[in-house]
Amino acid sequence: MPCTQNTSTAPALDIVELDLTQAHHAQAFIELLDHYARDPMGGGKPLAEPVRATLAERLLQRNDFVAFVAFSGNTPCGLINCFEGFSTFTAAPLLNVHDLVVHADFRRRGIGQALLGAAETAARNRGCCKLTLEVLSNNHTALASYERAGFRPYVLDPAAGHAQLLQKWLAPERSSP
Repeated sequence: MPCTQNTSTAPALDIVELDLTQAHHAQAFIELLDHYARDPMGGGKPLAEPVRATLAERLLQRNDFVAFVAFSGNTPCGLINCFEGFSTFTAAPLLNVHDLVVHADFRRRGIGQALLGAAETAARNRGCCKLTLEVLSNNHTALASYERAGFRPYVLDPAAGHAQLLQKWLAPERSSP
């Protein structure tokens, strides 16, 4: 589904909770996530076919997943995927923004901020103490967007430094995205 916009008569932007039981939502979800995966900031490779074929169904089995999709008219143009976690220091849930993508044809129009706002509302409704996310250090556009939305580096004490995201792949076939 191509993502283009006529700026002279731009349709209204709608942010809706993703419903993977609806075929058009599932298709928009996979296409936007694939668009992100192909971007250099998403790894620069398309989603693997087994992922495309099984991801929506696997997410439907989880109760800690919430996502929102942005539509410009009938065209999906943005997606935010979140998973609930838990903060042991506050004894409260948190919501982690796992993926945020705005289609390249729709960037710099406030869609990312609108999606972050939807995630924040969902987090507040769930009683979460905070939103978290990870971002590549050279993704300056995303960093600026997150800062505008109120995100700050994770620091407990400046003398201890900033938190770093580390990973360890557990299966050889998943050693890279």
